[in-house]
Amino acid sequence: MRRLLPTIAAIAVAAVVVAAVHPLRDSVRLAVHGDVHGLRAELRDLGAAGAAVLVGLILLHAVVLFPAEIVNATAGLVYGFAVALPLVMAAWLVSGLLAYWLGVVAGRPLALRLAGEQRVAVAERVIERGGASALIVSRLVPFVPYSLVGYLAGAARVPIWRYAWTSFVGILPITVAATYLGHALDHLSASDPLLWAALAVIGLLMAATVRVAHRLRR
Repeated sequence: MRRLLPTIAAIAVAAVVVAAVHPLRDSVRLAVHGDVHGLRAELRDLGAAGAAVLVGLILLHAVVLFPAEIVNATAGLVYGFAVALPLVMAAWLVSGLLAYWLGVVAGRPLALRLAGEQRVAVAERVIERGGASALIVSRLVPFVPYSLVGYLAGAARVPIWRYAWTSFVGILPITVAATYLGHALDHLSASDPLLWAALAVIGLLMAATVRVAHRLRR
């Protein structure tokens, strides 16, 4: 129980912050429900403070699981690709390190409590050896929640530098694609080659997800 106290305290602090900061509370609700348009309106209404709320939302992903692509696409839509991409990549890296720390102090029980036994079993099979290639694969396949990998990597004491750089490399393709798609929503054009490239990346990653899931079931 003593080992879990830092984790319980961190989650309690996060809950208090969300409850106290009205825009952040609304943003969490919209992200959990996958409401891109509602989240866009929320961030635009906040002006420059919206960027801080966006970063806070990504950091909260360490304890509140929601589709990362929703936030990335909304960031691209509100702030444009050039601003949104470095902002969300930096925030996701810090969020991943928070999840790693939670895994170090709380171990596998936290992963089971927040993500469920089935997701934990799948993620463990993907990263069971802790090697760089396995960690990158665990980031590339969208069905493995981002924070869940952090919990398990921390619990397994994967070297933090290896965890950090594989997380950055692994999430880069889907983050670039989702952020650009969000950026392109306001001016969709079939003649935009980057739009087709982003769609191709997402299609390839979804195909890879199906293939990995099939192999894990076998």
